[in-house]
Amino acid sequence: MDKMLVTVFDNESKAYEGSRILKELDAEGSIGLYATAVVAKDAGGKVNVKQATNEGPLGTAAGLFAGSLLGLLGGPVGLAVGAGVGTLGGVLYDLARVGVSDDFLAEVERQLQPGKAAVVAEAWEEWVTPVDTRIEAAGGTVLRRAREEVVDAKLERETASLKAEIAALKAEHAQATKEHKAKLEAKLEVAKGKLRATQNRVKATLAAVTAEYEAKIKALQAKATKARGDAKAKLEARISEDQARSRRCSEKLHQAWELAKQALEE
Repeated sequence: MDKMLVTVFDNESKAYEGSRILKELDAEGSIGLYATAVVAKDAGGKVNVKQATNEGPLGTAAGLFAGSLLGLLGGPVGLAVGAGVGTLGGVLYDLARVGVSDDFLAEVERQLQPGKAAVVAEAWEEWVTPVDTRIEAAGGTVLRRAREEVVDAKLERETASLKAEIAALKAEHAQATKEHKAKLEAKLEVAKGKLRATQNRVKATLAAVTAEYEAKIKALQAKATKARGDAKAKLEARISEDQARSRRCSEKLHQAWELAKQALEE
């Protein structure tokens, strides 16, 4: 299962040790790292990226997630991997896209006090014991949250809701008196504008999700060619799982796109 892991330590040097432990667990096959970043919060409460590492599949994903997290915890900052943090709305959208909830972020903020440091990682993890045992022995606290396939469904619901709103306004417009038609037409334009914006979000999300899954699957396939026995079987199972998830997500996003297109063309 793909998860967001945040391991919090008392200081920066221990966080680097935590990063090394996660990479060892990845090499052993206990977890599969996609991207990591070491971050630290200074005495003034500002959070900075100290180290960001792409483990292969996600390119600047370490910057995207760490940057989004930093945007909520300590305000906009530049990232070592080149991904900047935009507005709060953009940050929230980025976090929603990768399936990170507000309560998880609140817990991270509570644990990451001034003077402390953390390793932020996106990883595949089947059992929690390997990470918990090694990180806790090194003095760290492990926070994790499974990535949820919620954004595709959310966009589908938003699109359906806006389509229904537009249909209702059109029906009312057809029955309205002349003095009320102008107001209804203005409301229709606002609703259509919202739907166009949602349609653009669907398009952007589809492109991002497709690229992410393609990169993950390609990286897993490369690992699988070198693996043997149980390790190879696990990697092949993960490939199948990601392929299925990618198809489900794409189908929902395509449905949302078609709903928006139909509503705007009617």
